[in-house]
Amino acid sequence: MKKSVLIACVFLIKFVVSSCGQLTTDQKKSDGLPVGGGCEGCELMYVGMPKEILSEHTSPGWSEGKQKLLVTGKVYQQDGRTPAPNVIVYYWHTDDRGLYSAQKNTPAAAVRHGHLRGWVKSDPHGHYTIRTSRPAHYPNEEIAAHIHLAIKEPGIANEYYADLYFDDDPTYLKHKKTYGKLDRAGTEVLRVLQKEHVQVAEHTIVCGLNIPNYPQKPAPGKSSGLAIGEDQPSFMPFHAFGPDKGTRTCPVCKYGRYHGIVYVVGNQPRWDEIKKWLLFLDEQSAARKGYLKAYFVYANASGYHADTRQKELEQIGRELGIKNIALTFVPSLTDTDTEMHLNKINPSVENTFIVYRHRTIVEKFIDLKPSPESFQRIAQTLDQTQGEYFHLRESSHH
Repeated sequence: MKKSVLIACVFLIKFVVSSCGQLTTDQKKSDGLPVGGGCEGCELMYVGMPKEILSEHTSPGWSEGKQKLLVTGKVYQQDGRTPAPNVIVYYWHTDDRGLYSAQKNTPAAAVRHGHLRGWVKSDPHGHYTIRTSRPAHYPNEEIAAHIHLAIKEPGIANEYYADLYFDDDPTYLKHKKTYGKLDRAGTEVLRVLQKEHVQVAEHTIVCGLNIPNYPQKPAPGKSSGLAIGEDQPSFMPFHAFGPDKGTRTCPVCKYGRYHGIVYVVGNQPRWDEIKKWLLFLDEQSAARKGYLKAYFVYANASGYHADTRQKELEQIGRELGIKNIALTFVPSLTDTDTEMHLNKINPSVENTFIVYRHRTIVEKFIDLKPSPESFQRIAQTLDQTQGEYFHLRESSHH
C-alpha cells in the first residue's frame, strides 16, 4: 500500500480502529510470488462473510452516516471489455469521525475494520452496487478519505487490494502530488455526482489492472494508449480550430465530466480518412450536444512548425465546416511540454481513438478505418457507456 496509508495504519492500530495493506508471506502463487503483492488485513474479508453474496449490499452507514454514498459499476476481465461475473469485492471504511468503529455485532476478529464493511459479488453482467456512507479523514492526519477494497476472483489463489479516493477532496490532491497515483484494478479516483441527498460514484473494476504478479494474458493485435479503466490524463494541446481556438485548454480538465473522444494521428496522416472521421465526430458531437466533446490531436513530428500546423488545421476546419469538435496539435507524441507523452500513444499506428467518460477510459480503438461499420462501433460505444447516472446534475462544487 501507499506510504501515507501505512503511516495511518500504524497510528490507528494503536487505537484498534484500522487495518491496511502490507506484504505477507501466506498469500502465495504456486511460483512463490503473491498476486497483488500481498495485503495485510485483507484476510478479514472472510470473517463473517455470508454464504450467499448478492450484487448489491447496504452497510449501516447508509442509514446512520451524515452523507449517503452509492458506488456502482461493473467488473471487467483483464481486457476491460468482457464482464467478469462472480468476483467478490469486500469493502471497509471509516465512519463520520474517521474511525473504523466496531459495534456489538461486529465479529471480534474483524474489529480492526469496524462495522462499515460488506461484500458484493458481480452478477452475470459484471454489475455491483454498494450503498454506504462517505468516509471521513483519519483524525489528526492529513490523509485523504478513502475506501478499501479486497478483490477475490475465481481462479486466483488470493485476494488483492485497491483503494478509492475522492476527486473533490483537497487532501487527495496533496496526497497524489506527494505519493503519485496508483490505479490498482481501475482508477483510484471516485468522481461524485449529487442526486438529491445521495452522492453517486460510478466505478469500473478491471481485474488484474496494475496488480503485481497477476497472470497476464497477451493482448491481441496492436497496443496504443493507456489501459481501459485507467484515467485519461490531462494534457495541453494547441487549439487551432474550434471552441477553444487560440488556447491550450486541457480537454479532460474542462470537459471531462461526461463523454469525450480523443482522436490521435501521429506521423502517418491519411487526410482523406482523417476528414471523414472529423465529419463523423462533428455530427456525433452535434447530436449528443453537451454530453460529448471530441478532439482531434495531430501529433506529426515530421516538419513540425507551430504556425504552419495552425494554418493547416484552420484550413481543414473551414473546408469541412467543423462547428463542434476541436482541431488541436502537439509537436510530437512524446512531447513533454504539452504533456502529450502521458497518453502513451504508439507511434507505429496510424490512429488511436480513446473514449472516456468522467475522465475514465472506457474503450479504445486502434487503426480504425472510417467505414460505416466503424462509425457504428463508435456510436454504440457511446450509447453503451453512458451509465445509469449519466444525466445526473453535477455536484455543487463543480
